[in-house]
Amino acid sequence: MTQYVAYEGEEFTVEWYIDESGRSRALEYFLDQPQDKRRKLLNLFRLIGDFGKIHDKTKFRSEEDGVYAFKPQPDRYLCIFFKGKKIIVTNAFVKKAPKLPQAEKERALKAFQSYERRVKEGSYYEEES
Repeated sequence: MTQYVAYEGEEFTVEWYIDESGRSRALEYFLDQPQDKRRKLLNLFRLIGDFGKIHDKTKFRSEEDGVYAFKPQPDRYLCIFFKGKKIIVTNAFVKKAPKLPQAEKERALKAFQSYERRVKEGSYYEEES
């Protein structure tokens, strides 16, 4: 199966969410960032992937309702944990206000619902030829 892996560690696999049109807005956002900002996020993926936890709440924290945020300043990458030790990165944005924008949280929840439904249907991951 084709997977959309950003990092595969001992504890978790971090994947980019791919929408039904085959697009990953979070990955596109990431690829538009300069190398130093990409490196910061990849270090956070490595920490959680290899060790299962990031203790520094300024770098990773719960945003309630099952939504978590990787926080390489000033960016936010929202994600949700899924069975099989997967973390699905749903969306990304520049945080401009003290609180998480409700629209971004709702976008993460809708993406996750789509992911979960498509995984159950067997239509999310492409079969290898």
